[in-house]
Amino acid sequence: MVQLLQRGIVQSFFRLDRSFSVLSRSVGLKQRHKSKENIITVSSVKTADVDLLQTLDESEISFVRNLYDGLTKQIRHSLSQSITLVESSHPRKQLQAQLLLSLVLDHQKSLESEKGEIATSFRIGISGSPGAGKSTFLEEMGKRLTRKGHRVAVLAVDPSSSTTGGSLLADKTRMPQLSVDPNAFIRPSPSGCHVGGVTRSTNEAIVMCEGAGFNTIFIETVGVGQSEYEVADMVDLFVLLIPPAGGDELQGLKRGIVERCHIVVVNKCDGDLIPASIRIATEYTSALKFMRSPSKNWKPLVKRVSSTTGDGIDELWSAIEDFKDVMDSTGELHETRIKQHKTWMWRHINNHIMDVFRSHPSVRAKVPMLETEVANGTKTPGYAADLLLREFFK
Repeated sequence: MVQLLQRGIVQSFFRLDRSFSVLSRSVGLKQRHKSKENIITVSSVKTADVDLLQTLDESEISFVRNLYDGLTKQIRHSLSQSITLVESSHPRKQLQAQLLLSLVLDHQKSLESEKGEIATSFRIGISGSPGAGKSTFLEEMGKRLTRKGHRVAVLAVDPSSSTTGGSLLADKTRMPQLSVDPNAFIRPSPSGCHVGGVTRSTNEAIVMCEGAGFNTIFIETVGVGQSEYEVADMVDLFVLLIPPAGGDELQGLKRGIVERCHIVVVNKCDGDLIPASIRIATEYTSALKFMRSPSKNWKPLVKRVSSTTGDGIDELWSAIEDFKDVMDSTGELHETRIKQHKTWMWRHINNHIMDVFRSHPSVRAKVPMLETEVANGTKTPGYAADLLLREFFK
């Protein structure tokens, strides 16, 4: 019934303005009048929402401003606090997070304008099945990049329990040397049972890392399957990591995550696994020829690496730099980020739409009775969902 409800709400989204006003009243958000001078003093950011500033009190705005100042000064503690803020589900914290995002995004735009660059950072998504060696791979790649002068951020997503909601957050333990590197920042976050391999706030966390001056950002997803590739809509380059026993050519031909990646990396190419790695790399190279590339200016590659010996890592990074150069020179990087901002907006709507629906007073009043009737078989789930939607849109 929940899926039916969500589908019906999304289809009727154009009428959500009424529900948002109800939600605002339910959480007790009061508009506070501030002088024009105070707003300008608090922030000179062009993209900042004036209504948002009027909603927050002075202590909340001061807190956001301090976080912003710490971010731009590249203070690690401020970055950690900022990511915690954007991950919060508290209504007041969410408002503060939106203001902070406006400040950071405006700061990034000004930096890009000063440097004459399309983007001051490069975002790389690393995905793959459980046990593919994503964390070990990032440890080796990250160490090499920091030695070259890169400032590396790793946003590692760990699966959450569907029963308790807890998460082990163990990815960082597989990166012991990178985690103590002063030019690296690793942030493990629980998925919160969010499907797609990432969290609800991964986009916002990326922006915070960029605001803190990290120019190479890796997003490590949870162990995923064929249809979980949400991270592809958040990054500039999508890398799929597969183990030597990653299937045959037919497996590579299956639609889903493979057709969204720019580079397929066969990991663990060492020791007795070298023959299997060569075979699977050949199979995927053949399969990718029959797929439409996710980029109009780049043909997907297959690379073999070993995260334990380091073999192939430098060659892989060279291919990544080639990709970045092509995307920069053709303007596709800029086009991709524009599309991703639109996707980000709709994903944000989709992530919060059920919260808005459940908070509606009439819906809350009807849910217990309708759930009982559905459980007893006196009403079908679809009809009960329709009744709740009618209450929502009255």
